[in-house]
Amino acid sequence: MIRVGTRGSALALVQARLVGERLSEDYELVTVEASGAVGDKSRWVSGLERALLDGEIDVAVHSAKDVPAELAEGLSLVAIPEREDPRDAIVGAPSLSALSPGARVGTSSLRRAAQIRAARDDLDVVEVRGNVDTRLRKLARGDYDALVLAVAGLLRLGLGDQIGGFLDELVPAAGQGALALEAFAGAVAVSGLCDADAMACVTAERELTRALGASCDTPVGAFARVLEEGSLELTGWVGRPDGSVWVRDRLRGPADGLGARVAERLVAAGAMELLR
Repeated sequence: MIRVGTRGSALALVQARLVGERLSEDYELVTVEASGAVGDKSRWVSGLERALLDGEIDVAVHSAKDVPAELAEGLSLVAIPEREDPRDAIVGAPSLSALSPGARVGTSSLRRAAQIRAARDDLDVVEVRGNVDTRLRKLARGDYDALVLAVAGLLRLGLGDQIGGFLDELVPAAGQGALALEAFAGAVAVSGLCDADAMACVTAERELTRALGASCDTPVGAFARVLEEGSLELTGWVGRPDGSVWVRDRLRGPADGLGARVAERLVAAGAMELLR
């Protein structure tokens, strides 16, 4: 019996079940409560890491975009399953360009807020909290004119019909749309769940954000895709929270070291000054 650790939110439970159902052995879900300051996503990961270190679970299932660059000693990301759609979605409107000046756009992500402001500085981008259902209720009662959410989360919750449009102009967060399985290396049989393309892309994206010293609460985007010849194309975006200044770069090449190379180019263009 493999003990699969997860947070207790509806989305986290759905994601953990997706993993559990693909395991070669029977599994049980173990819900791990987070502790820490509200809004600190790293507490979700650290709580699951503590459960791994204490032997309470065998494998932890994370949203890859929430996993910090540095893991607890002895633990590894042992598998990245096939990735869901990594894009951002707009709910309540077909596109950002369709919104009227002054429209209220809700998001909990500093990265999304910065990129929305960079694209439309006449919009009122405001913070929205709560799970996906709570945010959709706030939209329905008129608190916001539109929301920006991850496509993957909406699809996994069976809410794909809420998507008004896909925001291809936004660079996703590193690991967005992917799940990350964390465990002691070799301690649990999950290698069959690993998708080579997803692993290569997420690794390159995480390498980029690590080189910049970025976290999930930093206005940094990183997205890689596999090209036909097997190399990667990696796009990086760094901006000020108000969207007034930003840099973006794209580079193609072998996966090994690609994240570091894009980060170096972003730094040369002034990325560190923006992050300060």
